[in-house]
Amino acid sequence: MTNNNTISKGVDWSMIILYGTLVIIGLLMIFANEYKEGESIFQPVLSQSKDYGKQALWAGICSVLAVFILLTDSKFFTATANLLYGVGIVLCLAALVIGSEVKGSKSWLVLGGFRLQPSELCKVFTCLALAKYISRQETDFSRTKSQVIGAAISLLPAIITVAQNETGLALVYFSFFLAMYREGLPPFILITGASLAVILILSLIVAPNTLFIAYAVLAVLTIFFCRGLFKRNRALLWIIIVVWAFASVISSVAIPYLINNVMKPYQRDRIYSLVGKPYIPQDPEERAELERVKAKTRGRTQNQSEYNVIQSKIAIGSGGWTGKGYLKGTQTRYDFVPEQRTDFIFCTVGEGFGFLGSIAFLCLYAILLFRIVIIAERQRSIFSRVYAYGVASVFFFHITINICMTIGLAPVIGIPLPLISYGGSSLLTFTILLFILIRLDADRQMILR
Repeated sequence: MTNNNTISKGVDWSMIILYGTLVIIGLLMIFANEYKEGESIFQPVLSQSKDYGKQALWAGICSVLAVFILLTDSKFFTATANLLYGVGIVLCLAALVIGSEVKGSKSWLVLGGFRLQPSELCKVFTCLALAKYISRQETDFSRTKSQVIGAAISLLPAIITVAQNETGLALVYFSFFLAMYREGLPPFILITGASLAVILILSLIVAPNTLFIAYAVLAVLTIFFCRGLFKRNRALLWIIIVVWAFASVISSVAIPYLINNVMKPYQRDRIYSLVGKPYIPQDPEERAELERVKAKTRGRTQNQSEYNVIQSKIAIGSGGWTGKGYLKGTQTRYDFVPEQRTDFIFCTVGEGFGFLGSIAFLCLYAILLFRIVIIAERQRSIFSRVYAYGVASVFFFHITINICMTIGLAPVIGIPLPLISYGGSSLLTFTILLFILIRLDADRQMILR
């Protein structure tokens, strides 16, 4: 334990205020979705019969845990980072083998009366382990070997999470590449990743033959207009040819194979919903499997991803500029929006408080992210800085994808809104992420490795 005489020494209280504000907003939004006029407000909290009561209990547990973290010596997190990462991997594997299946995903462990999702909690352990590795004196992160090891630390939990049928959650682990970029990861890796995303979207929209011709025309035009540069730099011509060949192979071979032979029908359905194209399997068995998954996971037999987004847009749009008012929404209060307390809880904000309220709400997140970056840059310790950027990356990824998901700009992949969406594992994870950062920042003059 720390030797400080007071828990408040060096603590960034603005972070705690932002955290508390967002948790309270989350409780209010979950309550708005469930409360019916004439019902008792406090009885469901005591009986744990409604989700807002369960979330209130988790908020209390997280508050106690937050105080415990603030009382912990910062050196504890560096000393146990690798051990905690190993425990997280073991828990993820245990969930894969003996876990309970929820909505088609085998990623939950039942512990007493609680359900825990290890792949959520493992984000904290991965963030600590990555910070521990990069901050070692013998680690030169400008070397390719170190970068590969850092990527492996980040992506190992993602591989296990994909095996658990939690593809959306697995994507979150890619956010750690932003933290690695701050520490020296070459920009071309991020550019390559963004380019692959663009190629994927184009491959879904445009026919392979048309795309192949378009790439060829683009390559020829580039060579024509840059022909004067080839005399000084012959390698530039080969770079253009290799990029053209790479893009063509990815679009014509790799992506079709991935979609048709690796992905499951419901995953293809979500991917195609991103670009507004309905996915209709040609194989009768595959069509029947897709219908079974939809009925099992959401209780409906139509295109569920499209239905979710349509209802979400209706709810948000119905709020107008200033909203209908708290507890006066119709789309969210009467269960027209599926998963409105978890993945689509932003709809409650949009319907109740309108465009202006939604902007104010998003400003809270912007302030939180900006504050985390400020905290990251004032750290003397590389460990604390990497960890802080890891936290910022995870929050940014969750916020961006969730909001885009609710307004139809991203596929429905089950990404919760930090500190707002219902879910004990999610609230626990984000609480631990933030309060470890606050504890490390309180000791920012200390060099941690």
